[in-house]
Amino acid sequence: MPTVDDILEQVGEFGWFQKQAFLTLCLLSAAFAPVYVGIVFLAFTPDHRCLSPGAAELGRRCGWSAAEELNYTVPGPGPTGDAFPRQCRSYAVDWNQSALGCVDPLAGLAANRSHLPLGPCLHGWAYDTPGSSIVTEFNLVCDNSWKVDLFQSCVNLGFFLGSLGVGYIADRFGRKLCLLATSLTSAVLGALTAVAPNYTSLLLFRLLQGLVSKGSWTSGYVLITEFVGMGYRRMVAILYQMAFTVGLVVLSGVAYAIPHWRWLQLAISLPTFLFLLYYWCVPESPRWLLSQKRNAQVMKIMGHIAQKNGKSPLADLKMLSLEEDVTEKLSPSFVDLFRTPQLRKHTFILMYLWFTSSVLYQGLIMHVGATGGNLYLDFLYSALVEFPAAFIILATIDRFGLIRPLATSNLVAGTACFIMIFISHDLHWLNITVACVGRMGITIVFQMVCLVNAELYPTFVRNLGVMVCSSLCDLGGIITPFLVFRLMEIWHGLPLTLFAGLGLVAGGMTLLLPETKGITLPETIEDAENLGKIAKPKENMIYLQIQTSERAGT
Repeated sequence: MPTVDDILEQVGEFGWFQKQAFLTLCLLSAAFAPVYVGIVFLAFTPDHRCLSPGAAELGRRCGWSAAEELNYTVPGPGPTGDAFPRQCRSYAVDWNQSALGCVDPLAGLAANRSHLPLGPCLHGWAYDTPGSSIVTEFNLVCDNSWKVDLFQSCVNLGFFLGSLGVGYIADRFGRKLCLLATSLTSAVLGALTAVAPNYTSLLLFRLLQGLVSKGSWTSGYVLITEFVGMGYRRMVAILYQMAFTVGLVVLSGVAYAIPHWRWLQLAISLPTFLFLLYYWCVPESPRWLLSQKRNAQVMKIMGHIAQKNGKSPLADLKMLSLEEDVTEKLSPSFVDLFRTPQLRKHTFILMYLWFTSSVLYQGLIMHVGATGGNLYLDFLYSALVEFPAAFIILATIDRFGLIRPLATSNLVAGTACFIMIFISHDLHWLNITVACVGRMGITIVFQMVCLVNAELYPTFVRNLGVMVCSSLCDLGGIITPFLVFRLMEIWHGLPLTLFAGLGLVAGGMTLLLPETKGITLPETIEDAENLGKIAKPKENMIYLQIQTSERAGT
Protein backbone atom coordinates (compact mmCIF):
# COMPACT_ATOMS: atom_id res chain seq x y z
CA MET A 1 0.00 0.00 0.00
CA PRO A 2 1.70 3.25 -1.13
CA THR A 3 2.37 6.09 1.29
CA VAL A 4 2.51 9.83 0.63
CA ASP A 5 6.30 9.60 0.27
CA ASP A 6 5.92 6.82 -2.30
CA ILE A 7 3.51 8.94 -4.32
CA LEU A 8 5.76 12.01 -4.07
CA GLU A 9 8.56 9.99 -5.64
CA GLN A 10 6.32 9.55 -8.68
CA VAL A 11 4.77 13.03 -8.91
CA GLY A 12 7.99 14.87 -7.94
CA GLU A 13 9.67 15.25 -4.55
CA PHE A 14 10.94 18.78 -5.21
CA GLY A 15 9.57 19.85 -8.55
CA TRP A 16 8.13 23.12 -9.78
CA PHE A 17 5.14 22.91 -7.40
CA GLN A 18 7.32 22.44 -4.32
CA LYS A 19 9.76 25.16 -5.36
CA GLN A 20 6.92 27.60 -5.93
CA ALA A 21 5.32 26.70 -2.59
CA PHE A 22 8.70 26.95 -0.84
CA LEU A 23 9.43 30.45 -2.13
CA THR A 24 5.89 31.56 -1.32
CA LEU A 25 5.94 30.23 2.24
CA CYS A 26 9.42 31.63 2.86
CA LEU A 27 7.76 35.05 2.96
CA LEU A 28 6.18 33.95 6.26
CA SER A 29 9.59 33.20 7.71
CA ALA A 30 10.98 36.55 6.57
CA ALA A 31 7.97 38.42 8.00
CA PHE A 32 8.52 36.81 11.40
CA ALA A 33 11.89 38.56 11.84
CA PRO A 34 10.45 42.02 12.78
CA VAL A 35 8.21 40.40 15.39
CA TYR A 36 11.06 38.44 16.93
CA VAL A 37 13.79 41.11 17.12
CA GLY A 38 12.01 44.31 16.08
CA ILE A 39 12.65 45.70 19.56
CA VAL A 40 16.12 46.76 18.36
CA PHE A 41 14.54 49.48 16.20
CA LEU A 42 11.12 49.95 17.78
CA ALA A 43 12.58 50.52 21.25
CA PHE A 44 16.05 51.96 20.67
CA THR A 45 17.21 54.30 23.44
CA PRO A 46 18.98 57.43 22.15
CA ASP A 47 21.13 59.76 24.21
CA HIS A 48 18.87 61.82 26.46
CA ARG A 49 18.88 64.40 29.23
CA CYS A 50 16.38 66.06 31.52
CA LEU A 51 14.18 68.66 29.89
CA SER A 52 14.31 71.95 31.78
CA PRO A 53 12.06 74.73 30.43
CA GLY A 54 13.79 77.36 32.59
CA ALA A 55 17.26 76.40 31.34
CA ALA A 56 16.03 76.34 27.76
CA GLU A 57 14.55 79.84 28.13
CA LEU A 58 17.79 81.16 29.63
CA GLY A 59 19.67 79.63 26.73
CA ARG A 60 17.47 81.41 24.23
CA ARG A 61 17.95 84.76 26.00
CA CYS A 62 21.71 84.30 26.12
CA GLY A 63 22.00 82.91 22.60
CA TRP A 64 23.77 79.71 23.68
CA SER A 65 24.69 77.08 21.16
CA ALA A 66 23.50 73.52 21.78
CA ALA A 67 26.95 72.58 23.11
CA GLU A 68 27.02 75.55 25.48
CA GLU A 69 23.56 74.73 26.82
CA LEU A 70 24.65 71.15 27.53
CA ASN A 71 27.85 72.33 29.20
CA TYR A 72 26.14 74.89 31.43
CA THR A 73 22.90 73.14 32.41
CA VAL A 74 23.39 69.35 32.29
CA PRO A 75 25.20 67.44 35.07
CA GLY A 76 28.33 65.55 34.15
CA PRO A 77 28.73 61.77 34.33
CA GLY A 78 29.18 59.96 37.62
CA PRO A 79 32.54 59.39 39.26
CA THR A 80 33.17 56.14 37.34
CA GLY A 81 31.88 57.41 34.02
CA ASP A 82 28.31 56.38 34.75
CA ALA A 83 25.92 58.31 32.51
CA PHE A 84 23.01 58.03 34.94
CA PRO A 85 23.36 61.50 36.56
CA ARG A 86 23.64 63.15 33.15
CA GLN A 87 20.59 61.34 31.73
CA CYS A 88 18.32 61.00 34.74
CA ARG A 89 19.05 63.94 37.03
CA SER A 90 18.95 67.71 36.69
CA TYR A 91 20.26 70.58 38.79
CA ALA A 92 17.68 71.47 41.44
CA VAL A 93 17.97 75.22 40.89
CA ASP A 94 15.57 77.99 39.89
CA TRP A 95 16.67 78.90 36.38
CA ASN A 96 14.41 81.98 36.40
CA GLN A 97 16.28 83.83 39.17
CA SER A 98 17.90 87.07 38.05
CA ALA A 99 21.28 86.20 39.62
CA LEU A 100 22.07 83.74 36.85
CA GLY A 101 24.25 85.18 34.12
CA CYS A 102 24.92 84.04 30.59
CA VAL A 103 28.52 82.89 31.18
CA ASP A 104 28.69 79.82 33.38
CA PRO A 105 25.44 80.73 35.19
CA LEU A 106 25.89 78.17 37.99
CA ALA A 107 29.32 79.47 39.04
CA GLY A 108 27.74 81.97 41.41
CA LEU A 109 25.79 79.26 43.21
CA ALA A 110 28.69 76.91 43.99
CA ALA A 111 32.42 76.89 43.37
CA ASN A 112 32.16 73.26 42.22
CA ARG A 113 29.07 72.16 40.31
CA SER A 114 29.33 68.68 41.83
CA HIS A 115 28.21 70.27 45.11
CA LEU A 116 24.90 71.44 43.63
CA PRO A 117 21.85 69.37 44.55
CA LEU A 118 20.39 67.11 41.88
CA GLY A 119 16.73 66.23 41.44
CA PRO A 120 14.60 64.01 39.21
CA CYS A 121 13.51 64.98 35.71
CA LEU A 122 10.24 66.75 36.50
CA HIS A 123 9.53 67.98 32.97
CA GLY A 124 10.40 64.92 30.92
CA TRP A 125 13.42 64.34 28.70
CA ALA A 126 15.02 65.71 25.58
CA TYR A 127 16.21 63.03 23.12
CA ASP A 128 19.07 63.38 20.66
CA THR A 129 17.49 61.59 17.70
CA PRO A 130 15.78 62.67 14.48
CA GLY A 131 13.35 59.77 14.75
CA SER A 132 11.22 58.24 17.48
CA SER A 133 10.77 54.99 19.35
CA ILE A 134 8.49 53.69 22.05
CA VAL A 135 11.22 54.82 24.47
CA THR A 136 11.08 58.45 23.36
CA GLU A 137 7.28 58.55 23.08
CA PHE A 138 6.46 56.93 26.42
CA ASN A 139 9.62 58.10 28.25
CA LEU A 140 10.85 54.57 29.03
CA VAL A 141 14.16 55.72 30.49
CA CYS A 142 15.77 55.97 33.91
CA ASP A 143 13.37 54.56 36.50
CA ASN A 144 11.05 53.34 33.73
CA SER A 145 13.72 51.67 31.59
CA TRP A 146 12.63 48.20 32.77
CA LYS A 147 9.45 48.67 30.76
CA VAL A 148 11.47 48.20 27.57
CA ASP A 149 12.49 44.76 28.84
CA LEU A 150 8.86 43.96 29.60
CA PHE A 151 7.87 44.98 26.06
CA GLN A 152 10.08 42.26 24.56
CA SER A 153 9.33 39.73 27.30
CA CYS A 154 5.61 39.97 26.49
CA VAL A 155 6.09 38.77 22.93
CA ASN A 156 8.22 35.84 24.15
CA LEU A 157 5.58 35.00 26.74
CA GLY A 158 3.10 34.98 23.87
CA PHE A 159 5.35 32.59 21.94
CA PHE A 160 5.46 30.25 24.94
CA LEU A 161 1.70 30.24 25.58
CA GLY A 162 0.72 30.23 21.93
CA SER A 163 2.88 27.29 20.90
CA LEU A 164 0.62 24.88 22.76
CA GLY A 165 -2.71 26.16 21.47
CA VAL A 166 -1.61 26.81 17.90
CA GLY A 167 -0.12 23.33 17.66
CA TYR A 168 -3.48 21.86 18.62
CA ILE A 169 -5.30 23.98 16.03
CA ALA A 170 -2.89 22.86 13.29
CA ASP A 171 -3.41 19.19 14.18
CA ARG A 172 -7.16 19.49 14.70
CA PHE A 173 -8.28 21.83 11.92
CA GLY A 174 -5.44 21.69 9.41
CA ARG A 175 -2.19 23.44 8.62
CA LYS A 176 -3.71 25.79 6.05
CA LEU A 177 -6.55 27.05 8.26
CA CYS A 178 -4.09 27.56 11.11
CA LEU A 179 -1.75 29.49 8.82
CA LEU A 180 -4.50 31.77 7.51
CA ALA A 181 -6.04 32.42 10.93
CA THR A 182 -2.75 33.18 12.66
CA SER A 183 -1.48 35.33 9.77
CA LEU A 184 -4.63 37.45 9.74
CA THR A 185 -4.65 37.84 13.53
CA SER A 186 -0.94 38.72 13.61
CA ALA A 187 -1.39 41.31 10.86
CA VAL A 188 -4.32 42.96 12.66
CA LEU A 189 -2.46 43.04 15.98
CA GLY A 190 0.65 44.42 14.29
CA ALA A 191 -1.39 47.27 12.84
CA LEU A 192 -3.06 47.89 16.20
CA THR A 193 0.38 48.07 17.84
CA ALA A 194 1.25 50.94 15.51
CA VAL A 195 -1.71 52.99 16.77
CA ALA A 196 -1.57 51.97 20.45
CA PRO A 197 -2.53 55.05 22.50
CA ASN A 198 -0.56 54.11 25.62
CA TYR A 199 2.02 51.74 27.01
CA THR A 200 -0.52 49.34 28.54
CA SER A 201 -2.33 48.75 25.25
CA LEU A 202 1.06 48.41 23.55
CA LEU A 203 1.93 45.52 25.89
CA LEU A 204 -1.45 43.87 25.34
CA PHE A 205 -1.18 43.96 21.54
CA ARG A 206 2.41 42.73 21.74
CA LEU A 207 1.46 39.79 23.94
CA LEU A 208 -1.46 38.80 21.70
CA GLN A 209 0.69 39.06 18.59
CA GLY A 210 3.20 36.73 20.22
CA LEU A 211 0.41 34.21 20.81
CA VAL A 212 -0.24 33.81 17.08
CA SER A 213 2.79 35.04 15.11
CA LYS A 214 5.01 32.09 15.88
CA GLY A 215 2.14 29.80 14.98
CA SER A 216 2.08 31.39 11.54
CA TRP A 217 5.80 30.75 11.13
CA THR A 218 5.47 27.16 12.34
CA SER A 219 2.50 26.46 10.06
CA GLY A 220 4.58 27.49 7.06
CA TYR A 221 7.45 25.32 8.30
CA VAL A 222 5.15 22.30 8.65
CA LEU A 223 3.49 22.82 5.28
CA ILE A 224 6.64 23.08 3.20
CA THR A 225 8.30 20.09 4.85
CA GLU A 226 5.16 18.01 4.31
CA PHE A 227 4.97 18.96 0.63
CA VAL A 228 8.44 17.61 -0.25
CA GLY A 229 9.91 14.12 -0.34
CA MET A 230 11.99 12.62 2.45
CA GLY A 231 15.32 13.43 0.84
CA TYR A 232 14.57 17.17 0.74
CA ARG A 233 12.98 17.81 4.12
CA ARG A 234 16.14 18.64 6.00
CA MET A 235 17.29 21.00 3.23
CA VAL A 236 14.03 22.95 2.97
CA ALA A 237 13.77 23.13 6.78
CA ILE A 238 17.19 24.81 7.00
CA LEU A 239 16.59 27.10 4.01
CA TYR A 240 13.18 28.09 5.37
CA GLN A 241 14.94 29.28 8.51
CA MET A 242 17.46 31.11 6.33
CA ALA A 243 14.55 33.12 4.93
CA PHE A 244 14.25 34.51 8.45
CA THR A 245 17.73 35.96 7.94
CA VAL A 246 16.52 37.63 4.74
CA GLY A 247 13.84 39.24 6.89
CA LEU A 248 16.52 40.56 9.25
CA VAL A 249 18.43 42.16 6.38
CA VAL A 250 15.29 43.75 4.95
CA LEU A 251 14.29 44.97 8.41
CA SER A 252 17.55 46.91 8.83
CA GLY A 253 16.96 48.71 5.51
CA VAL A 254 13.31 49.51 6.21
CA ALA A 255 14.15 50.75 9.73
CA TYR A 256 16.86 53.03 8.32
CA ALA A 257 14.41 54.47 5.78
CA ILE A 258 11.63 54.89 8.37
CA PRO A 259 13.12 56.10 11.69
CA HIS A 260 9.72 56.71 13.34
CA TRP A 261 8.47 53.65 15.20
CA ARG A 262 4.76 53.93 14.43
CA TRP A 263 5.30 54.21 10.69
CA LEU A 264 7.91 51.45 10.86
CA GLN A 265 5.45 49.17 12.65
CA LEU A 266 2.85 49.85 9.97
CA ALA A 267 5.37 49.23 7.21
CA ILE A 268 6.22 45.77 8.55
CA SER A 269 2.61 44.87 9.45
CA LEU A 270 0.45 45.95 6.50
CA PRO A 271 2.17 43.73 3.88
CA THR A 272 1.41 40.66 5.98
CA PHE A 273 -2.29 41.00 5.10
CA LEU A 274 -1.23 39.67 1.68
CA PHE A 275 -0.67 36.27 3.28
CA LEU A 276 -4.43 35.80 3.05
CA LEU A 277 -3.79 35.13 -0.66
CA TYR A 278 -2.38 31.78 0.44
CA TYR A 279 -6.00 30.64 0.49
CA TRP A 280 -5.77 30.39 -3.30
CA CYS A 281 -2.01 29.79 -3.65
CA VAL A 282 -1.22 27.02 -1.17
CA PRO A 283 -3.20 23.78 -0.79
CA GLU A 284 -3.70 21.87 2.43
CA SER A 285 -1.07 19.36 3.49
CA PRO A 286 -1.87 15.99 1.88
CA ARG A 287 -0.36 14.23 4.91
CA TRP A 288 -2.77 15.97 7.26
CA LEU A 289 -5.73 15.29 4.96
CA LEU A 290 -4.78 11.62 4.87
CA SER A 291 -4.61 11.52 8.67
CA GLN A 292 -8.21 12.82 8.61
CA LYS A 293 -9.15 10.12 6.04
CA ARG A 294 -10.07 12.74 3.43
CA ASN A 295 -8.63 10.68 0.59
CA ALA A 296 -10.59 12.37 -2.18
CA GLN A 297 -8.90 15.69 -1.44
CA VAL A 298 -5.53 13.98 -1.23
CA MET A 299 -6.03 12.51 -4.70
CA LYS A 300 -6.99 15.93 -6.06
CA ILE A 301 -3.93 17.65 -4.54
CA MET A 302 -1.56 14.90 -5.72
CA GLY A 303 -2.99 15.25 -9.21
CA HIS A 304 -2.39 19.01 -9.04
CA ILE A 305 1.21 18.46 -7.89
CA ALA A 306 1.82 16.00 -10.72
CA GLN A 307 0.43 18.47 -13.26
CA LYS A 308 2.58 21.35 -11.92
CA ASN A 309 5.68 19.16 -11.94
CA GLY A 310 5.06 17.96 -15.48
CA LYS A 311 4.48 14.37 -14.39
CA SER A 312 1.83 11.97 -15.57
CA PRO A 313 -1.17 11.87 -13.23
CA LEU A 314 -1.48 8.67 -11.24
CA ALA A 315 -4.34 6.45 -12.29
CA ASP A 316 -5.37 5.15 -8.89
CA LEU A 317 -4.66 6.58 -5.47
CA LYS A 318 -7.42 4.78 -3.63
CA MET A 319 -4.95 2.56 -1.85
CA LEU A 320 -2.96 5.51 -0.50
CA SER A 321 -2.27 5.06 3.19
CA LEU A 322 -0.74 6.85 6.11
CA GLU A 323 2.18 4.78 7.27
CA GLU A 324 1.92 4.27 11.01
CA ASP A 325 3.99 2.35 13.47
CA VAL A 326 2.31 0.51 16.28
CA THR A 327 4.46 2.41 18.73
CA GLU A 328 2.81 5.63 17.61
CA LYS A 329 -0.45 4.35 19.08
CA LEU A 330 1.06 4.51 22.55
CA SER A 331 -0.12 7.44 24.62
CA PRO A 332 2.78 9.82 25.26
CA SER A 333 3.26 11.12 28.77
CA PHE A 334 5.38 13.89 30.22
CA VAL A 335 6.77 11.32 32.65
CA ASP A 336 8.18 9.31 29.73
CA LEU A 337 10.73 12.05 29.11
CA PHE A 338 12.29 11.31 32.50
CA ARG A 339 11.47 7.59 32.85
CA THR A 340 14.95 6.13 32.22
CA PRO A 341 18.46 7.43 33.04
CA GLN A 342 19.48 8.15 29.45
CA LEU A 343 16.20 9.85 28.51
CA ARG A 344 16.39 11.87 31.71
CA LYS A 345 19.92 13.00 30.85
CA HIS A 346 18.96 13.84 27.25
CA THR A 347 15.92 15.85 28.37
CA PHE A 348 17.82 18.01 30.86
CA ILE A 349 20.68 18.65 28.41
CA LEU A 350 18.33 19.54 25.55
CA MET A 351 16.35 21.89 27.79
CA TYR A 352 19.57 23.66 28.67
CA LEU A 353 20.66 23.85 25.02
CA TRP A 354 17.34 25.38 23.95
CA PHE A 355 17.47 27.88 26.81
CA THR A 356 21.08 28.84 26.06
CA SER A 357 20.54 29.23 22.32
CA SER A 358 17.68 31.66 22.89
CA VAL A 359 19.51 33.71 25.53
CA LEU A 360 22.70 34.01 23.46
CA TYR A 361 20.93 34.69 20.15
CA GLN A 362 18.61 37.42 21.41
CA GLY A 363 21.19 38.63 23.91
CA LEU A 364 23.88 39.26 21.29
CA ILE A 365 21.40 41.13 19.09
CA MET A 366 20.29 43.35 21.98
CA HIS A 367 23.82 43.91 23.29
CA VAL A 368 25.11 45.01 19.87
CA GLY A 369 22.08 47.28 19.48
CA ALA A 370 22.68 48.86 22.89
CA THR A 371 26.45 49.33 22.60
CA GLY A 372 27.12 49.63 18.88
CA GLY A 373 28.06 52.73 16.92
CA ASN A 374 25.71 52.70 13.92
CA LEU A 375 22.60 50.81 14.94
CA TYR A 376 21.53 49.96 11.39
CA LEU A 377 24.92 48.88 10.00
CA ASP A 378 25.81 46.85 13.07
CA PHE A 379 22.49 45.03 12.88
CA LEU A 380 22.99 44.42 9.15
CA TYR A 381 26.51 43.04 9.55
CA SER A 382 25.49 40.65 12.32
CA ALA A 383 22.48 39.48 10.26
CA LEU A 384 24.57 38.76 7.15
CA VAL A 385 26.70 36.20 8.99
CA GLU A 386 23.62 34.01 9.38
CA PHE A 387 23.75 33.14 5.66
CA PRO A 388 27.03 31.19 5.84
CA ALA A 389 25.70 29.52 9.00
CA ALA A 390 23.02 27.73 6.97
CA PHE A 391 25.49 26.56 4.35
CA ILE A 392 27.90 25.35 7.04
CA ILE A 393 25.12 23.18 8.46
CA LEU A 394 24.26 21.72 5.05
CA ALA A 395 27.94 21.00 4.36
CA THR A 396 28.81 19.40 7.70
CA ILE A 397 25.90 17.39 9.11
CA ASP A 398 26.10 14.53 6.59
CA ARG A 399 29.88 14.30 6.97
CA PHE A 400 30.43 14.91 10.68
CA GLY A 401 26.99 14.25 12.14
CA LEU A 402 25.17 16.60 14.48
CA ILE A 403 26.85 16.45 17.89
CA ARG A 404 30.38 17.64 17.09
CA PRO A 405 29.28 20.62 14.92
CA LEU A 406 26.70 21.55 17.56
CA ALA A 407 29.25 21.42 20.38
CA THR A 408 31.81 23.37 18.34
CA SER A 409 29.27 26.07 17.50
CA ASN A 410 28.35 26.49 21.17
CA LEU A 411 32.02 26.79 22.09
CA VAL A 412 32.58 29.36 19.32
CA ALA A 413 29.64 31.47 20.53
CA GLY A 414 30.75 31.29 24.15
CA THR A 415 34.38 32.08 23.32
CA ALA A 416 33.36 35.07 21.19
CA CYS A 417 31.35 36.50 24.10
CA PHE A 418 34.32 35.95 26.43
CA ILE A 419 36.70 37.78 24.06
CA MET A 420 34.29 40.71 23.70
CA ILE A 421 34.59 41.39 27.42
CA PHE A 422 38.19 42.51 26.97
CA ILE A 423 37.82 44.52 23.74
CA SER A 424 37.94 48.27 24.21
CA HIS A 425 34.89 50.24 23.07
CA ASP A 426 37.26 52.33 20.95
CA LEU A 427 37.96 49.26 18.79
CA HIS A 428 34.40 49.17 17.51
CA TRP A 429 35.25 47.28 14.30
CA LEU A 430 36.89 44.47 16.28
CA ASN A 431 33.98 44.32 18.70
CA ILE A 432 31.49 43.93 15.85
CA THR A 433 33.67 41.36 14.07
CA VAL A 434 33.89 39.13 17.14
CA ALA A 435 30.17 39.63 17.83
CA CYS A 436 29.41 38.47 14.27
CA VAL A 437 31.46 35.31 14.82
CA GLY A 438 29.49 34.61 17.99
CA ARG A 439 26.24 35.34 16.17
CA MET A 440 27.12 32.86 13.43
CA GLY A 441 27.96 30.20 16.02
CA ILE A 442 24.72 30.57 17.95
CA THR A 443 22.71 30.67 14.71
CA ILE A 444 24.13 27.25 13.81
CA VAL A 445 23.17 26.03 17.27
CA PHE A 446 19.64 27.36 16.96
CA GLN A 447 19.07 25.57 13.65
CA MET A 448 20.73 22.29 14.65
CA VAL A 449 19.32 21.76 18.13
CA CYS A 450 15.87 20.96 16.69
CA LEU A 451 17.34 18.20 14.52
CA VAL A 452 19.23 16.74 17.47
CA ASN A 453 16.15 16.99 19.69
CA ALA A 454 13.98 15.07 17.22
CA GLU A 455 16.45 12.20 16.79
CA LEU A 456 17.02 11.40 20.48
CA TYR A 457 13.45 10.51 21.45
CA PRO A 458 11.41 7.40 20.61
CA THR A 459 8.66 7.81 18.04
CA PHE A 460 5.65 7.99 20.34
CA VAL A 461 7.06 10.82 22.51
CA ARG A 462 9.06 12.63 19.83
CA ASN A 463 6.60 15.49 19.34
CA LEU A 464 6.13 15.87 23.08
CA GLY A 465 9.89 15.81 23.68
CA VAL A 466 10.57 18.57 21.18
CA MET A 467 7.66 20.67 22.42
CA VAL A 468 8.69 20.43 26.10
CA CYS A 469 12.40 21.02 25.51
CA SER A 470 11.94 23.85 23.01
CA SER A 471 9.59 25.64 25.41
CA LEU A 472 12.76 26.58 27.31
CA CYS A 473 13.67 28.65 24.25
CA ASP A 474 10.72 30.94 24.86
CA LEU A 475 11.35 31.06 28.58
CA GLY A 476 14.90 32.15 27.81
CA GLY A 477 13.52 34.87 25.58
CA ILE A 478 11.31 36.15 28.38
CA ILE A 479 14.23 36.84 30.73
CA THR A 480 16.87 37.84 28.16
CA PRO A 481 15.88 41.54 27.93
CA PHE A 482 16.18 41.88 31.71
CA LEU A 483 19.53 40.08 31.69
CA VAL A 484 20.95 42.34 28.99
CA PHE A 485 19.70 45.79 29.93
CA ARG A 486 19.68 45.48 33.72
CA LEU A 487 23.12 43.86 33.93
CA MET A 488 24.52 46.51 31.58
CA GLU A 489 23.55 49.13 34.14
CA ILE A 490 25.99 47.47 36.54
CA TRP A 491 28.75 46.82 33.99
CA HIS A 492 28.61 46.64 30.20
CA GLY A 493 30.62 43.42 30.16
CA LEU A 494 28.47 41.59 32.71
CA PRO A 495 25.92 40.21 30.21
CA LEU A 496 28.78 38.98 28.03
CA THR A 497 30.31 37.20 31.03
CA LEU A 498 27.02 35.38 31.58
CA PHE A 499 26.67 34.56 27.86
CA ALA A 500 30.23 33.19 27.72
CA GLY A 501 29.60 30.92 30.68
CA LEU A 502 26.31 29.64 29.24
CA GLY A 503 27.83 28.98 25.81
CA LEU A 504 30.95 27.20 27.03
CA VAL A 505 28.99 24.97 29.40
CA ALA A 506 26.53 24.19 26.58
CA GLY A 507 29.43 23.12 24.36
CA GLY A 508 30.67 20.70 26.98
CA MET A 509 27.21 19.33 27.77
CA THR A 510 26.50 18.71 24.08
CA LEU A 511 29.34 16.17 23.99
CA LEU A 512 27.43 14.10 26.55
CA LEU A 513 24.74 13.40 23.92
CA PRO A 514 25.04 10.34 21.63
CA GLU A 515 25.72 10.81 17.92
CA THR A 516 22.81 9.72 15.71
CA LYS A 517 24.68 9.71 12.40
CA GLY A 518 24.35 6.35 10.68
CA ILE A 519 21.87 4.79 13.09
CA THR A 520 18.11 4.37 12.99
CA LEU A 521 15.81 6.68 14.88
CA PRO A 522 14.66 5.15 18.17
CA GLU A 523 11.15 3.71 18.11
CA THR A 524 10.81 2.61 21.73
CA ILE A 525 12.10 3.77 25.09
CA GLU A 526 14.48 0.82 25.06
CA ASP A 527 15.89 1.96 21.70
CA ALA A 528 16.39 5.47 23.06
CA GLU A 529 18.05 4.15 26.19
CA ASN A 530 20.56 2.17 24.09
CA LEU A 531 21.09 4.93 21.54
CA GLY A 532 24.74 5.19 20.56
CA LYS A 533 25.71 1.94 22.26
CA ILE A 534 24.92 -0.27 19.29
CA ALA A 535 25.09 1.52 15.98
CA LYS A 536 22.54 0.03 13.61
CA PRO A 537 22.84 1.22 10.02
CA LYS A 538 19.96 3.18 8.66
CA GLU A 539 18.14 0.95 6.23
CA ASN A 540 15.87 3.79 5.24
CA MET A 541 16.65 7.42 5.93
CA ILE A 542 13.71 8.74 7.92
CA TYR A 543 13.00 12.39 8.59
CA LEU A 544 9.96 13.08 10.70
CA GLN A 545 8.24 16.42 10.68
CA ILE A 546 8.07 17.88 14.15
CA GLN A 547 5.91 20.75 15.27
CA THR A 548 8.11 22.87 17.46
CA SER A 549 8.01 26.20 19.21
CA GLU A 550 11.48 27.16 18.12
CA ARG A 551 12.67 30.29 16.18
CA ALA A 552 13.48 30.41 12.80
CA GLY A 553 17.10 30.06 12.97
CA THR A 554 15.21 31.99 14.17
